[in-house]
Amino acid sequence: MNTFCTAIVLCLLPILAAAETSGQFTGRVVVIDGDTFDVGDTRVRLHGVDAPEKDQHCVTEQGTSWQCGAWVNDQVRQRIQGQIATCTQVTVDRYNRVVASCDVAGEDIGRALVSDGLAFAYAKYSTTYVLDEKGAAINDRGLHASRVQSPSQFRKSRIKGRIPPDRDCVIKGNVSADGKRIFHRPGQAFYERTGINIQKGERWFCSVQDAVASGWRAAKR
Repeated sequence: MNTFCTAIVLCLLPILAAAETSGQFTGRVVVIDGDTFDVGDTRVRLHGVDAPEKDQHCVTEQGTSWQCGAWVNDQVRQRIQGQIATCTQVTVDRYNRVVASCDVAGEDIGRALVSDGLAFAYAKYSTTYVLDEKGAAINDRGLHASRVQSPSQFRKSRIKGRIPPDRDCVIKGNVSADGKRIFHRPGQAFYERTGINIQKGERWFCSVQDAVASGWRAAKR
């Protein structure tokens, strides 16, 4: 009898080991932001997906700046907050989050978010959703109906002084190479690529009137 039980245990060991190493886990979703959730007790970063940062703004075709990062967070929360997700671990990132692909009710969350224009394919790490992003862009779904900077570019520009410290003061007062003081408003041709270097005397303005009164002139385009 003991020999028989031992044989059963030995047969089950590979199955148990496979279950432990498959990286699958299930839990109720708590949305942190557009691509980061708690699934049960596990902090998850969606694999192959990059959503706008919480403080990221987009610009409509009419030139109006709006809080697209906050909007995406709300949309994602409405969709999956409190739902049961099944995730498959891919790796662990430098912030000790589990990078995983997740399904809710049989639907791939990453694919759904990218297809509906709520996030971008993070092609640096996976090409799984690249075609889904192209479809969303062609049809102006979600974020693609506005002029939107990729989240990775936004993070880089924030480091380089291109993101305002005060979201109500978004006009960039730039000093050109020949010393001319020129201000750029959101939606203008060189706004996104213009950085602010305080050491050079550059600054942010809250209004056009403030910029003009301080000696800056408007960019021509």
